[in-house]
Amino acid sequence: MRTTCANWVAAVDKMAVGDYVQRADHLHDRLGDPIAPRTKSHILMGTRMFLRDLQEWEWIPRRFDPARALAVPRTIAALIVTNPRVIADEIWAKLLWSGLNLEAKDLPGTSAGSYYPLELIRALALTWLFSGLRSDEISRLRVGCVRWQHEGQSIDGGSREVLAEQAVCLLDVPVHKTGTAFTKPVDPIVGQAIDAWQALRPAQPKRLDAKTNEHVDLLFSIRAHPVAKNYINRTLIPSLCEKAGVPTADVRGNITGQLYNAKEPMTLFELQA
Repeated sequence: MRTTCANWVAAVDKMAVGDYVQRADHLHDRLGDPIAPRTKSHILMGTRMFLRDLQEWEWIPRRFDPARALAVPRTIAALIVTNPRVIADEIWAKLLWSGLNLEAKDLPGTSAGSYYPLELIRALALTWLFSGLRSDEISRLRVGCVRWQHEGQSIDGGSREVLAEQAVCLLDVPVHKTGTAFTKPVDPIVGQAIDAWQALRPAQPKRLDAKTNEHVDLLFSIRAHPVAKNYINRTLIPSLCEKAGVPTADVRGNITGQLYNAKEPMTLFELQA
């Protein structure tokens, strides 16, 4: 059986786009290209889970360990890396403008309007534009994640000192897939948008954070349901691109994030300069 597993791992490593599919007309120029390393990993993972369940249910005898016999080879795992890119300055400036001027008419929806309140969407958009966080990190932000400081002292979000030029907005980011929880300074416009949404956010039951196993109040949640994980990439970003008059993709693929501020964000005035 181990020999069979080794042969399957080798076959997956040589697999190409279009193999073992009934229809290939939608693949166009990709037909015949090698499948991505991450796709290979997912295929092997599915095979491992299938055989593990068969053993657990005692449908087949335990003669091998699927986790070892069908492990992802190091040569494949080494190719599974993030590949961030820097979006062109002129395109990013237009996206910033569209986020700052986002209106209800810019969003897809029904005759009754968008499913999510506009204040939630504005806070979500400005957090994505100005915080330098991935969409999965943004979706796990918690109520009270914004803190304000003025001249080194903590201040209330409703204080007039928040409007002072020296006011600092801090964003608490929970544990994520690449590191521990941390706090980063962000542009005050992010804090103001989040505070505006928190003031309107209805009370809701706590949700289980699968990464920390805690019951928490998720910031971007409505009707006791968090915002869909793919909402930013599939709905919000295309809406911002349409309003800004820029394409939703470039030569490196769909726009899904930005790196202009990372953990040392630029202020809006620096960005304008």
